[in-house]
Amino acid sequence: EEQKRLLQNRPDQPQNPKVLRIAIIGAPNAGKSTLSNQLLGRKVFPVSKKVHTTRCKAQGVVTYEDTQLIILDTPGLTNPFKAKRHNLDKAMLTDPWDSMKQADIVLVLVDVSDHWTRDSLSREVLKCLSKFPQIPSILVLNKVDLVKNKFILLNLVTELTEGIVNGKKLKVRSACKEDSSSSAESPHQISQASPPENRAPESHSLQEADQAQEGSSLDTSSDTRASESRVTAETQGPKHCGPTDVKDMKGWPCFQEIFMLAALHGEEVDTLKRYLLMQAKPGPWEFHSGVLTSQSPQEICNNIIREKILEYLPKEVPYNVTQVTELWEEGPSGELLIMQSLLVPRKSHMMMLIGRGGKVIGRIAEEAGQDLMNAFLCDVCLKLKVDLRT
Repeated sequence: EEQKRLLQNRPDQPQNPKVLRIAIIGAPNAGKSTLSNQLLGRKVFPVSKKVHTTRCKAQGVVTYEDTQLIILDTPGLTNPFKAKRHNLDKAMLTDPWDSMKQADIVLVLVDVSDHWTRDSLSREVLKCLSKFPQIPSILVLNKVDLVKNKFILLNLVTELTEGIVNGKKLKVRSACKEDSSSSAESPHQISQASPPENRAPESHSLQEADQAQEGSSLDTSSDTRASESRVTAETQGPKHCGPTDVKDMKGWPCFQEIFMLAALHGEEVDTLKRYLLMQAKPGPWEFHSGVLTSQSPQEICNNIIREKILEYLPKEVPYNVTQVTELWEEGPSGELLIMQSLLVPRKSHMMMLIGRGGKVIGRIAEEAGQDLMNAFLCDVCLKLKVDLRT
C-alpha cells in the first residue's frame, strides 16, 4: 500500500529539479541488473549467472538532492531464435528498444571477462545504437577485476570504439620512458576508474593508463610497468553518427566516455554515479523521492524467487517454471507472509526442483526469503510448494 501510494502521489520535487533517464543495454548476462542494484544501493532487480534473468523492463530511481536518475533496467538484447529457445515473452525483444526511445543517455555494458564476446559489440547492440544515434552513449566495461593483464583492456577500448571516442582518434603507444615533450600531445581522457583525488576537478574521465592506481581499472601491475602504455588522442573534429550498416562493424565510434568497473563488488560504481548525476538536465521529477523502483512488491518477490530457481536448476528447466502467488498478507507481528506455488510441466522437473529430502526447494526459499527481507526491510516468512502444471 505504501509503494502504491508513493507511485500515485505527485513527486515531492525541489524548486529546480533535474532528471536523467538512463537506458542500460548489452548482451544477456553482461551485468546490467547488478550495476542497476549497485547504483540504487539496494537489491531490487534479479541477478543470476544464467542469461535472461531480467524478463521485462523495470525502472529504478536514484534521488540525490535536487537530481533524480531513472534507471531503465532492460532485458538483454536478443534475437527471435534465442527468445523462443528460452521460452521468452515477445516483450523481451521490444523492451530494450522502447527503453532507448525514452532515454537521455545510454550505457552499453560489456563483460570483459567473456573471452568469446568481449572484443566486439553484439549485432543487436550495434543495431540499437545505430537506430538512435542522437542519444549520447557511454561504454562501460564490466568485470575488469577478472582480467589479469590490463593491457587487454586497452586493446578492447580500441576495438569497441573503432578507435574513436568523443570525436577523437585514439592512439595506444608504448615506451620505456616518456620525456616531458610528450605532454604536448593532449591525452584523450577515457572515463576509467581512478579515485577522484587523481582527477582534475573539471574532468570526470579516467587518466592515462600509466597513472592509474592499484585498484583502478587500469592499474599497472608488476608485469606491465616495463612498458608503460598510454591512450592518446589525435584531434579529429567531432564525428557525426547516423544510422549505418552495422554488418561489418565490431565497435561503435560515437561513444562519449568510457568507464571501467566491477559492478558485482561495487568498484568504481560511485565514479559512474557521480558522472551521471552531473549529466542530468533541468526537468520535472517523475517519482516521489521515497520511490526506489517502479516495480510492485509482488513483482520484486517473483523476480527474486525466479533468480534462485535459475541458479539451482540446470539448462532450460528453470525457464519453464510458472509462479503463482497463493498468499500475501501481513502476519500478527507485522511480518510479511508469502506462499507461492511453482508449477512445472514434467515430473522429472518437479523432482529436480524439490531435490533430495527437499534440500533444493528449501535452499531457494531460505535465500529468497533473506533477499526479500533486505529489499522490504521487514521480516518475511516465505513458503514455496512445487506442483505439476496441468
